[in-house]
Amino acid sequence: MPLFDQLVARTQDARQHLVSAPIVLDCLRGEVSLESYLAFLQEAYHHVRHTVPLLRACRAALPEHHAWLAPELDEYIEEEIGHDVWILDDIAACGGDVDAVRRAGPGAATEVMVAYAYDTIARGNPLGFFGMVHVLEGTSVALALAAADNIQTGLGLPDSAMSYLRSHGTLDQEHTAHFADLMDMIDDADDQRAIVHAATMFYRLYGDIFRSLPLSRMTMESSV
Repeated sequence: MPLFDQLVARTQDARQHLVSAPIVLDCLRGEVSLESYLAFLQEAYHHVRHTVPLLRACRAALPEHHAWLAPELDEYIEEEIGHDVWILDDIAACGGDVDAVRRAGPGAATEVMVAYAYDTIARGNPLGFFGMVHVLEGTSVALALAAADNIQTGLGLPDSAMSYLRSHGTLDQEHTAHFADLMDMIDDADDQRAIVHAATMFYRLYGDIFRSLPLSRMTMESSV
């Protein structure tokens, strides 16, 4: 079975942990509060700012027989530069305190996910990092654009407050097709297992970030 098909088939249970998070369901119903959206952007900033350093670390750790992946990572690095700034701009457009977000640091779930990504590259198989790419970009394609519409309409936010979700969702539609072709070129069984394992872990770790975010008042009242 091609690797991308393995990624989809073998991570279904872990993916459910993410997509069934209460705040994701809130978002799909258009019931996200401004507090929740700002909390999401804060955590997004604190993991997205590591995307380029992680990509560079992955590139540097590539074994010689995977040198063919270096130009792919270079292109990805170039595309990802500045995405953390989009998030800070969105926070400011929502009336949030950008300096406070920078000072606050990541929540526990975000810190653990980022640490696991660095550890995967440094201590495990660096190709495992593609498991994180699969989860974050695959989730963006599935949820980001719909989420942006619901959040913007529900909260009455300007376009300038939605640049990360909208741009990320559109870009990742393009990335995902290319990513699938790239993964199907990886035929070593150990590499495939490392990527599938990492994707399973990142679904759970990313899901934990969403589960750590504050819920809307309506959701909290209905759960009592």
